[in-house]
Amino acid sequence: MLLASIDWLRLPRHVAIIMDGNGRWAAQRGQPRIAGHRAGVEAVRASVDTAARLGLGALTLYAFSTENWKRPRYEVDALMRMLRKYLRIELDEIYRQNIRFQTIGRTEALNTNVREEIARATERTANNTGMVLSVALNYGGRAEIVDACRLAMAQLLAEGKSPDTLTEEEIARGLYTHGLPELDLLVRTSGEMRISNFLLWQSAYAEIHVTETLWPDFRREHLLDAVIDYQQRSRRFGGLKLVVNAK
Repeated sequence: MLLASIDWLRLPRHVAIIMDGNGRWAAQRGQPRIAGHRAGVEAVRASVDTAARLGLGALTLYAFSTENWKRPRYEVDALMRMLRKYLRIELDEIYRQNIRFQTIGRTEALNTNVREEIARATERTANNTGMVLSVALNYGGRAEIVDACRLAMAQLLAEGKSPDTLTEEEIARGLYTHGLPELDLLVRTSGEMRISNFLLWQSAYAEIHVTETLWPDFRREHLLDAVIDYQQRSRRFGGLKLVVNAK
């Protein structure tokens, strides 16, 4: 039924999701937080499959932030184990769906076994031509902008140019998401009204959809709801929508 409401000519090119609510989902059931993370894997599977079937250009998932290192060590270790397990189990399906996998963030700080699993998935899907699935790991929006500015300034200095000539385009070329479509739709689960240091630069003109659904309960219909909501927005990018006088 929801598919019938989709305007296939106005799909978002790039959707990003802040996957929130695992802890609350577990607490509501009297279970440890890690149970919520495990349950959230099915939501990842459903979202990736739905986005690929819709034909989106890119899907970016916020999996682990630079601030998440503050969580208990056992929780961080469990999250990394689940990531490795997900990649091992889902890689064949990701490849079959012609999805190109990559990570964004300061992944050099991750453990060697995690980086090896990421490298294997990235290499296996490198030549795929469908949707780009980006998983944000050890990611922070402010850190990304700092890294992009450093790259841009190093390039300017190498070319003997003044810092005063720095442009938005030069900074954008250094972003982790360079080469992906512009972010059109940012989805936040669990009802929280904040973007939590995620894709700060890219979200400048993105539409934001917030759902009360906790991440472990997020399924195909919730992503379709978000896309339909996006298609009902009037996107002006800081300008005014032209109104034609019917008289």
